[in-house]
Amino acid sequence: MTEATRHGTEPPSPWVQRWSHLVPPRGTVLDVACGRGRHARWFNGLNHPLALVDKAQDAIESIALPAASCEAVVADIEAGSWPFAGRQFAAVVVTNYLWRPLLPTLLASLAPGGVLIYETFTQGNETIGKPSRPDFLLRPGELLQVCQGLRVVAFEDGFEAGPQGQRPRFVQRIAAVRPPAAGPDLPLLGAGPPRYRLPGSE
Repeated sequence: MTEATRHGTEPPSPWVQRWSHLVPPRGTVLDVACGRGRHARWFNGLNHPLALVDKAQDAIESIALPAASCEAVVADIEAGSWPFAGRQFAAVVVTNYLWRPLLPTLLASLAPGGVLIYETFTQGNETIGKPSRPDFLLRPGELLQVCQGLRVVAFEDGFEAGPQGQRPRFVQRIAAVRPPAAGPDLPLLGAGPPRYRLPGSE
């Protein structure tokens, strides 16, 4: 592992970059276990307000984005209370982090029309390195089960050789959208499901 990777300064996840266009314009993005802010800086560059949470004070302080566009919270979300109780966001982004008791809270934090972009290690990774504990590894297809009730736009589950000089790993990823709220002023949709623009389809 390189020094840059150890310090969390690696580039934004290609998966996050690929599906970030699904976030409604100017919608606030919640970055969970944000580390040193590789995705915070990405979404800030796309003009999204941010809410960030991590338990490491030094990681939060290293992000250094303007306070007017970035609400940064230091909190232990595994042992303490959820710092964004009652709030919903246009996107919830999670990478390289899994705490199963928090998953229902993350889904409840999605506003109607909001997108969940999730990527972390899955079973099989214990054969090639860390993390190796079952608590930190998704089961096959687990994110699909978690996202029942959301519109799944993209899903991947398997071995990755290690792009951009990173270590090989077993990884699972999903991009899923909460359906917009129904209302009397919304027109009836056709028989087909809602469609989302794929990257590169312009």
